Amino acid sequence: MSMADWAITRGASPILATAIHNGNQVREELQKRMILSDTARLREEDPYTGRWTSIAENRIILSTSRFEVDLNRPREKAVYARPEDAWGLNIWDHDLESEVVQSSLEKYDRFYLELKGILDQLQSEYGRFVVYDIHSYNHRRNGADAPPEPEEANPEVNLGTGSLDKSRWGKVADAFMDTIRDFDYNGRHLDVRENIKFKGGWLSTWIHQTYPDSGCCLAVEFKKFFMDEWTGEYFEADMIKVEEALKSTVEPVTKAAGL
Repeated sequence: MSMADWAITRGASPILATAIHNGNQVREELQKRMILSDTARLREEDPYTGRWTSIAENRIILSTSRFEVDLNRPREKAVYARPEDAWGLNIWDHDLESEVVQSSLEKYDRFYLELKGILDQLQSEYGRFVVYDIHSYNHRRNGADAPPEPEEANPEVNLGTGSLDKSRWGKVADAFMDTIRDFDYNGRHLDVRENIKFKGGWLSTWIHQTYPDSGCCLAVEFKKFFMDEWTGEYFEADMIKVEEALKSTVEPVTKAAGL
């Protein structure tokens, strides 16, 4: 029996949290074609990010893997067809047929249709809304025993605001960054910076294009300091602290957005 592609939770709030790269599920016809190992695939996914959507009453958590369809890319690039589409990784035993690609894109279209329904309702109810687009990223690509990538270019928290209208939403981005930067993370402060590693993907771009006056999307990337990206093991104490840090930003962000 197939599992649901994503889980949606609704509540009475203008805040939505998403984890669109959380999933590890690949449909059977693609699983049979995949030559990429499970461990390599997991390393490029954003496991456990779904837990952090608990900061909001409205939540979307993906079960479907980005290797089936990547919802954070434009539609024409949402299916990884070639190694250059996916960090040089060889994924498929041979090229995917057009009908196989189309089946993946049907999920893409269905997701954005459902998302639009949710955001339309939030806009109608509250006038405006804020989306936390939660991700994680690797910083030990050179191997499990190799040194991590330099901290100068790899902040613990990266806020992507490349498509965000600063004249309208700048105070919201600042409220997020100031609050999470001030959070007491076991006696220290997290390294929080803007547009260093990523500037945000298609989800935030689509939201800002579709809802220019009412929608603010914060593309939040956590460096995988909360887990071992080579084994997939997570560190529970860090998972809890990251959730607390994220949760601390919700009230200031909501206030800055005028909600």
